[in-house]
Amino acid sequence: MTQVHISTNPHSAHSISPVALIKNMWRNKQIISQMTRREVAGRYKGSALGLLWSLFNPILMLVVYTFVFSEIFKARWGGAGGDDSKTQFAVVLFVGIIVLNLFCDVINRAPSLIVANANFVKKVIFPVEILSLVTVFAALFNSLINVGVLLVALLAFNGHIPWTAAFIPFVMLPLVILILGLSWFLAALGVFIRDVGQTVTIVTTVLMFLSPVFYPLDAVPERFRSYILLNPLTFIIEQCRTVLIWGALPDWKGLLLYFLASAVVAYIGYVWFQKTRKGFADVL
Repeated sequence: MTQVHISTNPHSAHSISPVALIKNMWRNKQIISQMTRREVAGRYKGSALGLLWSLFNPILMLVVYTFVFSEIFKARWGGAGGDDSKTQFAVVLFVGIIVLNLFCDVINRAPSLIVANANFVKKVIFPVEILSLVTVFAALFNSLINVGVLLVALLAFNGHIPWTAAFIPFVMLPLVILILGLSWFLAALGVFIRDVGQTVTIVTTVLMFLSPVFYPLDAVPERFRSYILLNPLTFIIEQCRTVLIWGALPDWKGLLLYFLASAVVAYIGYVWFQKTRKGFADVL
């Protein structure tokens, strides 16, 4: 049986120390692992293919993108680093979809995360801050499958995989930290304001169209480009394409600045979660 290391009073003040957070994550690594596996398996529970759906879905979508954009629209990506290969648009588009899905998967679920797991708050003393971690890790599992499909597609379409693809974990890490912080913040806020879930869905839909997923950044008129760059997904999408598609090194300076900003947001989200969590049981 997994041992959960926790405090004994849900109404007591909780530590906001980053060191305490890391220690708590390490102490509860086993339950985080178990809940992540259960979260991933639960999405396909009862289906005949089970976890194979996590592999089948991205393959199907990539095939559809390739057919629609190369055969019907005859689309070409163009812009810096682009080429005129028949399937390039679909592959480049798929990179943006991977990043977008990772973000939306976690953020759209965050406002209802605590409410949907009220039993952990009301009936037992449980380290509820790990629920956001579980959601992030489950989303990362799906993203990992998608990246694997993408790499196979690159090998099939282009005959090689850029060596710079090895840098993809470093490119994604700042976004993961940002997503975790936003999840903590929204999960706590969603307990007290239930309309947050509807608002977040609208915001993520808007971000989808304001991200360079379906179009190159160079296609955006210069007077609007600065607004697109304010989108937290834009930089990561562009950097993922840089290392996965164009075979160039990432913008290390930009990634460092993004990492520092993400760390600040994550800490603010964690502090907000810890400060408000003592009221969860009363509201739920």
